[in-house]
Amino acid sequence: MFRQYTKEFRFNARLAAPVILGMLGHTFVAFADNIMVGQLGTAELAAVSLGNSFVFIAMSIGIGFSTAITPLVAEADGAGDRIAGKSALKHGLLLCTLLGLVLFGIILLAKPLMRYMEQPEEVVVLAIPYLDIVAFSLIPLIMFQAFKQFSEGLSQTKYPMFATILANVVNIILNYLLIFGAFGFPKMGVVGAAIGTLVARIVMLIFLWYLLKNRKKFHDFVTGFNFRKLETRYLKKIMNLGFPSALQMLFEVAIFTAATWISGVLGKNPQAANQIALNLSSMTFMFGMGLGVAAMIRIGNQKGLNNFVELRRIARSIFFMTFLLEIIFAILFMLGRYWFPTLYLDEHDLINQADNLEVIGIAAQLLLVSAFFQISDGLQVVILGALKGLQDVKIPTLITFIAYWVVGFPLSFYLGLYTDLKSVGIWIGLLSGLTASAIMLYIRFNYMTKRLIAN
Repeated sequence: MFRQYTKEFRFNARLAAPVILGMLGHTFVAFADNIMVGQLGTAELAAVSLGNSFVFIAMSIGIGFSTAITPLVAEADGAGDRIAGKSALKHGLLLCTLLGLVLFGIILLAKPLMRYMEQPEEVVVLAIPYLDIVAFSLIPLIMFQAFKQFSEGLSQTKYPMFATILANVVNIILNYLLIFGAFGFPKMGVVGAAIGTLVARIVMLIFLWYLLKNRKKFHDFVTGFNFRKLETRYLKKIMNLGFPSALQMLFEVAIFTAATWISGVLGKNPQAANQIALNLSSMTFMFGMGLGVAAMIRIGNQKGLNNFVELRRIARSIFFMTFLLEIIFAILFMLGRYWFPTLYLDEHDLINQADNLEVIGIAAQLLLVSAFFQISDGLQVVILGALKGLQDVKIPTLITFIAYWVVGFPLSFYLGLYTDLKSVGIWIGLLSGLTASAIMLYIRFNYMTKRLIAN
């Protein structure tokens, strides 16, 4: 019985691995920032957490919107239609660039909200200049996403990975030079981390475009754009897929952002602990995201071929593979919950020892809850990827809203602020929302594929 699914594991892994490494690269930028900034103190770590909470909301909208390009390119590739593939990229790139500019402006306008969120004043003072620079980096990041989603739609997942690896090298070098003032560079603290992120994302965009332009297979796709000649049907198709996809990602990222803000109400140490647990959970989530992209590509190809029986079998093979992988991550989080936080903070630092030990203790409790939601978090994002491959986005958007904001957020808010569970209560709410999302999305996938096969 399982053989019909497990025989797909090798191909699924080969397709997903570069995507996972590329997405881990995005998370590793934050991981490097957190570890290096954490050496400055818990207030600086909390400031990066607060600043990034605004950026992550905007970034989720941009990345979510850009995913509309992948199923369109995958379907065109399956049908052998190169013109449709290039049109999807051209119109998607234009919309992603405009969206990046709009999101940058919105963050600048929203910045004063920090003063009204009951966050520690020392954290807000550090977070504002950090946010100014990182917000601007959204523009090259979302443009990069357009090229990335196009490349992945053609099942070429390694080139975005190469660009992301380069970006991480640039980010780490600049972080070291600018955060700590090494080799004669100015010591800029959290602002240095922001500059490193901005430069890394610009390099990432330019390098990916250069890689694609210099490959014969992609050259005609990524050059010679005529933006004066736009087709309304393509703009509408991308927006009809992109905005629901953006909302899906926004609903999930926003609840984790809300968890950061609620943690800030509890104090700088709960907020720093939340940031550590969130950063670690984000890294394992990228494996689910990568497998979700693999599902989107393979389902999109099968949709182009109108082979719905094979589509269902392939999708379920990816779901099963994800389930097994997430069990491994759950075990790792349970076993390493006290050790992982020590990567971020020095428990032997005598000056900050009391704060650091408190943060490590809270983070260990959060990682225990995170161990349980590894499975539901991984499954929900992979099933969502499969539904995007089917170009079914409107009902899944409603499902994610209900799961995170009708089920998850009220529980996080109440348990975190009005019970003794505090930080753990916030994360129990997250667990509930993710589990509700995974169950409802699978019901939707099951219904859609059965209907397609019957028809």
